[in-house]
Amino acid sequence: MKITKTIVAGKIAAYLRHEITLAQLVDWSEIILMDGEFDEPDIAALSRVISRLGVADVRTFGLTWEDCEELLNQLGFIPRVEVVAA
Repeated sequence: MKITKTIVAGKIAAYLRHEITLAQLVDWSEIILMDGEFDEPDIAALSRVISRLGVADVRTFGLTWEDCEELLNQLGFIPRVEVVAA
């Protein structure tokens, strides 16, 4: 399966929705960097974003909301926040 901007944005969104953990996001990123087949027209952006996700578990880097917002922007997406009653 080719890795597209939509797939990567979906993984970031899943992390932000607490559907996957940071460790799972990092593991996925590392696997994709080693074995993934990137969508050719977007290879530079995909490589840059996935590389950043791959180091998110290192204390120096981390992964803040702002980081996720910037990564999504690089992929051509804009995150939105919805607040609902618990």
